[in-house]
Amino acid sequence: MASKKASVAQAPVPALPVLDGEDPWTAEEVAEVRAELEADRDRMRESIREAEEDLAELMNEGSDGAGRDPADVGSSNFERDQELSSHNNLRNMLDQTEQALRMLELGTYGYCENCGNPIGKVRLEAFPRATMCVSCKQRLERR
Repeated sequence: MASKKASVAQAPVPALPVLDGEDPWTAEEVAEVRAELEADRDRMRESIREAEEDLAELMNEGSDGAGRDPADVGSSNFERDQELSSHNNLRNMLDQTEQALRMLELGTYGYCENCGNPIGKVRLEAFPRATMCVSCKQRLERR
C-alpha cells in the first residue's frame, strides 16, 4: 500500500535568479527564506496590533492642556508622535515582507524592480525583503 505522502506531488521550486559566480538556490534555501519572511510577517502583524492598542490609549489621553502641566502635554504629544512614526515604519516593513512573499509565489522574487537584473542570492539571504540590486539601490540613495 502506497503512503499518502508518496502520492502528494511536491510543488516545483521556482528557479530564483542568481548573480554570476553564485550557486543556484536549493529547495531548502528557498524554504528558509520563505519561512523567515512568513515569521517576520506574523511577528510584525502582532507588533502592529499591539502598537495600535498603545496608540489608541495615547489618543484617548488627548492633547488638551486644560488642567494639565504644559510639560506633560508636550511629553504626551512627543510620545504619540514617536509611536506614530514607529508604527508607520513597521507597516512599511510589513508591506515589503508581504510583497516579497507575493513575488515568491509569482516567480518574480529575486529580480530588481528597477532594472530587472538579478538582485543576488547573498543580498537576499541577508535582506530577504530587498527589491533592488545593489547598484540600483545605491543610485536611489544618492538622489
